[in-house]
Amino acid sequence: MKKIFFSLFIITTISIFAQTSVCGQYHRKYCKSENSSDESPWIYNAQSKSGLFNQGMTSKIRCVVYKGMDYRINVCCETTLGDHLNYKIFDARTNELLYDNSTEENAPLFEFQSTATRQLIIELTVPKGETEKDSKKPMDAACVGLLIEHKVTSKQGF
Repeated sequence: MKKIFFSLFIITTISIFAQTSVCGQYHRKYCKSENSSDESPWIYNAQSKSGLFNQGMTSKIRCVVYKGMDYRINVCCETTLGDHLNYKIFDARTNELLYDNSTEENAPLFEFQSTATRQLIIELTVPKGETEKDSKKPMDAACVGLLIEHKVTSKQGF
């Protein structure tokens, strides 16, 4: 009986590891955007994530933004719809909608300046579409990346 449970545990672990390794660093590879010619470049934020999502799925992630920092959020997906992911940003405390990219024709890139330290909730909806063939994932699944970058807000004025 112990051998059966141990075997099931090993198979489950390998299966989970295989699925996360399919899309594990997807955001680093495909969600890149050019650095502007600013004196301070964008820095990778460890709150960035990638994952294997079923098409039509909605997922939420919490993220902390700090006062005095500029943030850039970039989302990408491997479907033929390309960068047509829908995402919304909410204040985690008040649940107030702060941004919805559907009002910007599903623009994948959003830059903002944080005037206060607070938690945000990023809600991402994956579109339905044709995915690339990959033997390591189901046909109705797609790799999705959420790249978060930050930099210190530039001093302006006197």
